[in-house]
Amino acid sequence: MINDLSDLIMDKGNWLAAGVAVATFLTVLTLTSGWLSGASLEKRMKSVAGRREELRRRSREAIATQGGLRQADDGFKKRIVDQLNLQKLLEDPKVAEKLMQAGLRGPRPLTTFYFFRFASPFVLMALSFLYLTFVNDFGLVGFQKLTAVVVFFAIGFYAPNIYVSNRISKRRASIVAAFPDSLDLLLICVESGMSIEAAINKVSQEVGGSSIELAEELSLLAAELSYLPERRLAYEGLSKRTAHPGIKAVTTAMVQAEQYGTPLGAALRVMAKENRDLRLSAAEKKAAALPAQLTVPMILFFLPVLFVVILGPAIINIMDTMG
Repeated sequence: MINDLSDLIMDKGNWLAAGVAVATFLTVLTLTSGWLSGASLEKRMKSVAGRREELRRRSREAIATQGGLRQADDGFKKRIVDQLNLQKLLEDPKVAEKLMQAGLRGPRPLTTFYFFRFASPFVLMALSFLYLTFVNDFGLVGFQKLTAVVVFFAIGFYAPNIYVSNRISKRRASIVAAFPDSLDLLLICVESGMSIEAAINKVSQEVGGSSIELAEELSLLAAELSYLPERRLAYEGLSKRTAHPGIKAVTTAMVQAEQYGTPLGAALRVMAKENRDLRLSAAEKKAAALPAQLTVPMILFFLPVLFVVILGPAIINIMDTMG
């Protein structure tokens, strides 16, 4: 049975079929992502609305004393984390902030992170050991197998951090790409006479088509502006959740505008221009780096084809002449 499983895994035809299946799945997923985005936006907005209702039910004094609203977490992973005391064993002072930047709020994602950070090294180590022992050892012996198992153990330990970092990068890129346009819409709403909470709510509804993440953050900002004890805390929360210099500058300007009574429209106009300039400079930076990034693909893919097109007819003529 093990030999049959090994033959099944090492068969090139099976690998080719699996690759075609994965490519087909990714193609279908890409084509249907536009249809599914509306449902995802609606789900996230409902989640934010639920949080707003929770904030409404609690008093400002309770929020101030408890440091925010927390969801209960008493599942299987929570019991494992508590019994093994993983929060102290794998303590990371910045993990809660990173999860918040990745859009994972509350105690449950924190418990899940610690659980997988503890379990994934041992799972990958066991799977790699079983594969190298019973399926295919790739010609490795003794110490080489041990080294491979240790490498997989290290990969499993850092895999949760890598996943969170990738999620933070994608979320931040989506927010930053749509943020200058949302600032322009916010400026129009404020100058038309709307309050800042109503303007943020309106912008969150309009910007959802281009960035679901930004719509979620703006809706949460509007809820916290209404129910947190200090409005400054709401702006600082948005700055921490996004961790982007441009958004931090905007939140600082809005805090100062409310604190010193300066016109909010003027501050938003300046901040919108600065964020558009930041987006333009980022695009110019990518365009300037494009020639260097295309060097290796051109050498590997374009030049061989060019040589075949140019030299192919000449080589065929020479072979016909000599023949």
